[in-house]
Amino acid sequence: MPGAVEATTVPASSVNGKKKGRGTKASDDGSDYDDASPPPKRAAANGKGKKPAKKKPKVESDDEADDESPPPKKAPSRKRKVKEESDDDEDAKPLKKKAAPRKSKVKQESDDDDDKPLKKAATKKASTSKAKKEADTKETKPKRGKAKKEESDSPKKTKKQKEEEEQAEIYRWWEQQNQDNTVKWTTLEHSGVIFPPPYEPLPKDVKMKYNGKPVNLSVEAEEVAGFYAALLESDHAQDATFNKNFFHDWKEVLKQHPPLDGTQITSLEACDFRPMFEHFEAEKAKKKAMTQAEKKELKAQRDEAEAKYKFCLLDGRKEQVGNFRVEPPGLFRGRGDHPRKGALKHRVRPEDIILNIGKDAPVPVPNMPGQWKGIQHDQTVTWLATWTENVNQNHKYVFLAAGSSLKGQSDMQKFEKARELKNHVDRIRGNYENDLKSKVMAERQRATAMYFIDKLALRAGNEKGEDEADTVGCCSLRCEHVTLENDKGEYYITFDFLGKDSIRYYNRVQVDQQIFKNVRIFKENKNDDDSLFDRVNTSSLNKHLTTEMKGLTAKVFRTYNASITFQRLLDESGPSLKNATLQEKLNAYNDANRMVAVLCNHQRSVPKTFEQSMEKMRRKVMGLKYDRMKLRHALFNLDSKYKKDKKYNAMESDIDDDFVESWEDECKATDIEKAEKKFAKENEKLAEEGKPAQSDKVLKERIKDIEDKYKALKKERGTGKADPGKKTEEKIKDNIEKLDQRIKQTKLQITDKDAGKEIALGTSKINYLDPRITASWAKIHEVPITKMFSKTLVQKFPWAMEVDEDWKF
Repeated sequence: MPGAVEATTVPASSVNGKKKGRGTKASDDGSDYDDASPPPKRAAANGKGKKPAKKKPKVESDDEADDESPPPKKAPSRKRKVKEESDDDEDAKPLKKKAAPRKSKVKQESDDDDDKPLKKAATKKASTSKAKKEADTKETKPKRGKAKKEESDSPKKTKKQKEEEEQAEIYRWWEQQNQDNTVKWTTLEHSGVIFPPPYEPLPKDVKMKYNGKPVNLSVEAEEVAGFYAALLESDHAQDATFNKNFFHDWKEVLKQHPPLDGTQITSLEACDFRPMFEHFEAEKAKKKAMTQAEKKELKAQRDEAEAKYKFCLLDGRKEQVGNFRVEPPGLFRGRGDHPRKGALKHRVRPEDIILNIGKDAPVPVPNMPGQWKGIQHDQTVTWLATWTENVNQNHKYVFLAAGSSLKGQSDMQKFEKARELKNHVDRIRGNYENDLKSKVMAERQRATAMYFIDKLALRAGNEKGEDEADTVGCCSLRCEHVTLENDKGEYYITFDFLGKDSIRYYNRVQVDQQIFKNVRIFKENKNDDDSLFDRVNTSSLNKHLTTEMKGLTAKVFRTYNASITFQRLLDESGPSLKNATLQEKLNAYNDANRMVAVLCNHQRSVPKTFEQSMEKMRRKVMGLKYDRMKLRHALFNLDSKYKKDKKYNAMESDIDDDFVESWEDECKATDIEKAEKKFAKENEKLAEEGKPAQSDKVLKERIKDIEDKYKALKKERGTGKADPGKKTEEKIKDNIEKLDQRIKQTKLQITDKDAGKEIALGTSKINYLDPRITASWAKIHEVPITKMFSKTLVQKFPWAMEVDEDWKF
């Protein structure tokens, strides 16, 4: 089994790797997460204001659940093994499902909070209540006003009732049996994709400067200049490759659409984008300063414009669409040291897009001028639209949302295939261990590569072009990436290369003598930039794996090793959690998640705001200790005997007079700010209701009460006493005990956060860890699933939420 991996995250620039075409093809360039978005003004004009973090990936990577995969011949029951997905993330043979008209309503919420819920079918109880109400109305015949009041007084559904109704409306595809899986769908109707709005020119007084003089740019050139200006104070604008690619592409635009005043732009250094940047920042500030009513209005406009794109009809069921928004033009960012970062991403138009719909479905009309590139009716794929982006020539797809039935089936098949590997893994390991000594060099190299993929959870690696980042996987390792070390009869191999997303993989591992010997042979008479496995590639490796187990690929090993390791770690920590607090249980879960993330090299750079966040948490602990001190002093004020009680006489050692003063000043400012916001919100509500606003006198009185409160606290400083108010001794002692628990819990959170500052936990949780492991563990230890899974993940894996607590991977 894989051991702990000491993988280290470092900037890509710290590795002296050469840019060569020998490396693997990156399965995703990251453009959908990292690309530069259009300037703020245009986003605001659209009412979107999208944040990059909310963007949906157009093409899923190796690490993501494959969307297009061959499904099982029969729908899987909970204990039935399911056929694995295809290696091809684009078009594997999909699933045909029998229409289930009685379960045609599906409640799927978007990753954004903007999505409108589907209409719910009235429950029997509600219908009875309505009938009774109508009968009462006929008998009593109340006045209009009274009837209206009775109608408005009807009880609202509780949160629990709403959740139960949502669960009842989910299409439970995992319970369906005897499905014909030759096709993915029988009928498909959708509205296509929504295009971003056209570019809105800047005000005439906002112009970039060249050699200190304003330039009258054409609209086309101004738009591209705006992409760069919006990033002026980011790290991208300081990157040489980014600047080079941007200026190259911008000059091409300038050739076709030269400045209207005849200015010749030949040097990026002579360009001053500061006026444009300041304009964009001012627009951001205006948007931030909008009232809640204005923000709601913008949101309502966006929801109305996007409503028809958010859902599609799949075999008569309403299902949520995933990434229905076409990405606006901008500058490509990529991940790591990508050679194409800074390149111009062109605006996608209807003429670039092929739609996939049912034969009898109406062809949607694009929301911008133009005709679709093509219309097809392919029932063997699940994508709704596709196009090719211009920077890396990658194919982009629009799929159903993560929580859709088709995506759920694909996920379940993937994890069931990994579970199936349990029954074959010992035999497969025995076979490749025998081949480690094979006289056929290709077999020996293949066996060694399988060893690394299995034991170290390395990605297989793929071929890629010259214009992609120099990242590699197992099959594309070069001699320079592995170093051999014989330390007193113990054999070590050090791996040092850039993996997916240009994250450095550094790991020194002890290996068997035969593995050490093989790698030494593979490196003989080769240069550093020669391939280590020159007789093995990903295709030949996967072809061999299918002979070992039907549907087996190198990716399945990563899923299997991640999930089996996670299950083992959680089982090992189980006995110690019998009397643990909720936070201690969560720490144990996160520790296991972290170890898997390290195994899979899911590293990340320390977030820029990490120290600020940690300081905020430390400050929170100090604030809790201040509250505890005030409670102790209040207890002493009620009865001085508690000063001799060891439980209450221990002082908070790190709370001094300076902290008390600064903390009280900080709390006072926060309370005043809250009062002001509450006052403004109340007046906004009154305005909406057509009522007169409260006078400023109300706010002044509230602020005066706050100031009087803190004046009293100031007088208490250094006295060792505090006003208990209406609190009794028992109530104060109970509050002190609760504070002790909160202080302990927050300290555990700090420890957990610090341990994970360089680890990306989400990737393995989304793509490699069978969600049923988490669901089962949560039931065993009585931990709410929402503590480990976000709302999005719960919606993504509804099929996993119902497993029994004795379920094991």
